[in-house]
Amino acid sequence: MAKLSKAQADARRRYDKLTSYPPRDAVQLVKTLSHAKFDESVDVVFTLGIDARKADQLVRGTVSLPHGTGKQVRVLVFAESDAARAAEAAGADIVGGKDLAEQIASGGALEFDVAIATPDMMPQVGRLGPILGPRGLMPNPKSGTVTPDVGKAVEEFKAGRVEYRNDRYGNVHVPIGRVSFDEDRLAENLGAVADELIRNRPASAKGRFIRKVAVSSTMGPGVRVDPAQIEDLVKSLR
Repeated sequence: MAKLSKAQADARRRYDKLTSYPPRDAVQLVKTLSHAKFDESVDVVFTLGIDARKADQLVRGTVSLPHGTGKQVRVLVFAESDAARAAEAAGADIVGGKDLAEQIASGGALEFDVAIATPDMMPQVGRLGPILGPRGLMPNPKSGTVTPDVGKAVEEFKAGRVEYRNDRYGNVHVPIGRVSFDEDRLAENLGAVADELIRNRPASAKGRFIRKVAVSSTMGPGVRVDPAQIEDLVKSLR
């Protein structure tokens, strides 16, 4: 087990790791426990009451964070002709068609965070599944990244729309901002993610849906959030 640094050990002494805090208290704790010399990302992990082995219980989509992530999002778009020009006008970082797909197939052009494609490009893009799929970068209609309106999609992802999907343990990891964000901005982003997950609950999921929640900064410890109060936060923001 890796030895904790002095700053990490001090941070863990300043809160109770077994206590579930109200959402706003939790994000405030994450801010005060941050000790890195850079503006750390703040992330939330939801443990959901789903069976991730069942296709009808997968949870996947996108959510627009009211205050963005605080991160410069690099967007790649597979498009041609007018759609390519619309993507460039919207601020896409990399735009291309068949040649771009071939470049990625050869191991290049992987410096991006989101991939978007027009439907007509999917026969080319589909072949990149073994490369983009494991990295969570494969365009998908369910996440809004396969669309004829690539310009709008680029603008939304640049403005703070993020993808989410459960892992094989039923956990959903989503960035909700930076340590430099104030408590209200982090809490509102957290509430937006929770609201989206609740709205996207699979019909076949049984029992309590949101079972555990924790927030943390890049280098800081995880702080538990009271799931019951997450629902109260969502209601207050609607």
